[in-house]
Amino acid sequence: MSEKQAKFAFIAIGSNKGNKKLYIELAKFKLQNNSIQIVKSSSKYETPSWPDPRKPKFINVVLKIKTTFSAKQLLSICHKIELELGRKRFKKNEPRTCDIDIIDYDQKIIKLNDSSNLVLPHPCVEQRNFVLLPLFEISSNWTHPVKKVNIVKLISFLNNEDLRSIKQI
Repeated sequence: MSEKQAKFAFIAIGSNKGNKKLYIELAKFKLQNNSIQIVKSSSKYETPSWPDPRKPKFINVVLKIKTTFSAKQLLSICHKIELELGRKRFKKNEPRTCDIDIIDYDQKIIKLNDSSNLVLPHPCVEQRNFVLLPLFEISSNWTHPVKKVNIVKLISFLNNEDLRSIKQI
């Protein structure tokens, strides 16, 4: 299989600083300007900030994309877009204008021990309501590549507080 053959991936975009909806739309625009095709976009979802709910709420979306980039190249583009949108990486879990995470890349299991530290599928996907619910909206038959558990089952493992704290907007 040629490396240039298109692959499908899922990415999550979140923002909890500034004009959150605008930052999400700008991130989508910039992805497309980098030759990444958005196949499907979830609705926007609002959730409390994690791990500190006293910080500003997040708005999140999940996208299904089509790309000819490798997972590592895609990660590099995502980081570049975060920087272009004003993301500063001072302290973990600080409010940010834009956070872009690759959730799943072509159902592959990837662990790179290089400067990227890329791990796919995203290591925390099954614990994150702000990923699982938007992902279910656009891909109700998605299955976790490592755990071999479908998304409906993963959502059922979320606790009631996680399910109640997310709001489609």
